Amino acid sequence: MKPPTAAQRRIIEAADPGTGRLSGSEAQLSGLVRARLAFRHPRPPHAYFLTPAGHRLRDEAAARSRPAPAVAPAETAAAPGVFAARTGTETSVTGSEGPARAREVRSAWEGLVELRRMTNPDGARDRPCAWERTHLVQAAALALEAAGLPPARPGPGFVEGYEVLGTPQPEAVAVREPSPDGLRACAAALERAGWQVGEHAGPRGARYLLASPRRI
Repeated sequence: MKPPTAAQRRIIEAADPGTGRLSGSEAQLSGLVRARLAFRHPRPPHAYFLTPAGHRLRDEAAARSRPAPAVAPAETAAAPGVFAARTGTETSVTGSEGPARAREVRSAWEGLVELRRMTNPDGARDRPCAWERTHLVQAAALALEAAGLPPARPGPGFVEGYEVLGTPQPEAVAVREPSPDGLRACAAALERAGWQVGEHAGPRGARYLLASPRRI
């Protein structure tokens, strides 16, 4: 089957986001039907709608044009106004706190779950997507913060919590938490978010997690 033309793609991308109803000339819409990307409703007014294949094509186009979640990479400081999940390794903590921070975290997590739906080939929401595999530390930190777990905080009044760090291993992060209960809570949160997690002993006996995005 030939790929859709540029004109057909524009019609597909302009479909109603809720119903998948299409607008275009009769010839254009009939062409989409022949390509099995649309169907004509049998009842008047005999409107045209996207088929599941047409919806997938539209979703793929939307995913390509959609920016990744507004999360700053861990290696650089977040620009003003850009959300960054807290890794617990920050030398200073800036930005909102309390309910405002919780709203930002919830919004960022919902955006990431939607990105999973749009970019995973099977639309899976419970499995990490390509963006997470290229932003491992930030993705893991967001999963932990979205689960309500506290990151370590620097300065006076130091608060113990998780730390997420990069590792030499491909597609793996290390998560430290000083308390055994806290470490188990981190493992459970990451597993719920679609990560594979194993517990290991460090050189001095301190326990830590090694976590990788699950692929299947």
